Amino acid sequence: MKQTVVLYPGAGVSHVVAMTELTNVFLKHGYDVTMVMVEPPFKSSDSGAAAIQRIAASNPSISFHFLPALPTPDFAASGKHPVLLFLQLFLDYNQLLEAFLLSFPRKRLHSVVLDMFCVHALDVCVKLGIPVYTFFASGASCLSVLTQLPALIASRRTGLKELGDTALDFLGVPPMPASHLIKELLEHPEDELCKAMTNIWKRNTETMGVLVNTFESLESRAVQSLRDPLCVPGRVVPPVYCIGPLVGEGAKDGDGAERNECLAWLDSQPDCSVVFLCFGSKGTVSAEQLKEIAAGLERSGQRFLWSVRTPAESLDAKKYLEVRPEPDLDALMPEGFLERTKDRGLVVKSWAPQVDVLSHRATGAFVTHCGWNSVLEAVSAGVPMLCWPLDAEQKMNKVCMTEDMGVAVELDGYMTGFVKAEEVEAKVRLVIEGEDGRQLRERVAARKQEAEAALEEGGSSRAAFVQFLLDVDSIGEQIDE
Repeated sequence: MKQTVVLYPGAGVSHVVAMTELTNVFLKHGYDVTMVMVEPPFKSSDSGAAAIQRIAASNPSISFHFLPALPTPDFAASGKHPVLLFLQLFLDYNQLLEAFLLSFPRKRLHSVVLDMFCVHALDVCVKLGIPVYTFFASGASCLSVLTQLPALIASRRTGLKELGDTALDFLGVPPMPASHLIKELLEHPEDELCKAMTNIWKRNTETMGVLVNTFESLESRAVQSLRDPLCVPGRVVPPVYCIGPLVGEGAKDGDGAERNECLAWLDSQPDCSVVFLCFGSKGTVSAEQLKEIAAGLERSGQRFLWSVRTPAESLDAKKYLEVRPEPDLDALMPEGFLERTKDRGLVVKSWAPQVDVLSHRATGAFVTHCGWNSVLEAVSAGVPMLCWPLDAEQKMNKVCMTEDMGVAVELDGYMTGFVKAEEVEAKVRLVIEGEDGRQLRERVAARKQEAEAALEEGGSSRAAFVQFLLDVDSIGEQIDE
């Protein structure tokens, strides 16, 4: 009898994408896979409902099960932070998740793998005696910092925000400016959102193990730190399995899908000559910043492919609730910019097939928000990055990308919220034309080879996944006894 693995991702597109890639690994090892979904709790332009439907349609081997929809909180009217409402909603789904898991014969269930934001479902799995693991969709460096943070926060009487750019020492990562931590964790330790987020990161390592979307040689110091008894004094961190990079393969020739116009445009560009700019499924910058980027690109004289989104009206977390229209490029770009740059640049609205663009021979650099999926896609394609972190853990990623991994340079100004045209011009030229850029490309090319080796037969990530399967079997036998 084939055993079934149940995966429980959050509602964010990037989390579903990464977990879909994990699903494919389970399928290759002969398991049935069911991905349990909840209806996206808000219908903004960034909620990704359409993207999630696309993922389901293009992965017929995966069984997608939507839990019955619960009443959606009134995100817009509530005085609470949207993240608190989101976490409470997932907690409320526990009863429905339990009923679904009980529909399987216990012997048929291999394990449950929870997204990093769904860890309250750990209680359901423990109650039912099902081996339960966390899937951490970001990197080992981020996991290491967030695993060490609860003890630091608990030791303080004031918020970390007061420390400004003071560098904090964590095992396994470069000195981390306090200002670069996830902003919700900078508040007073008794702040409701800070407490909720701290608890989430603590619970991520209370499962039976953590599957991390990385490969060991990319973040070796961070991985070792998670195995160090000093990581969380008085508590043993469960096994950490580096099973990545889990990235999509992009469109395949002959699969019947219509090829995106931007790929045809890239076909006509020289090798490694195009700068690709994309800020993720939720990233947004202001209208003023868009014009500044345009000025920098024009002055640089370099070829570019730029995915532009309509700027958000809100600056806080409620920007994710907005339904934004398609961008009006004529209004958003400087007057005459599109005409003047038409022979060497292409601006596309809202979405570009990122994996295909990064793996295209013409792409030579990537201006990125430093979301972890994007980082791994660029490393796997051997494309050097220019870091422009915006939200979440992205500033932490930037520190590790530039100082530990050697795969990126930063765009100065990201901390103030405004990057000047001169900086865009200078850094784009540096990466595409300069000697520093040549050395950066060599380092990223070496990382690409390491990523490929990790996924080959006998590679570190393949071996880690096999070890995970063996450990689940062992734990399953102990539970049955």
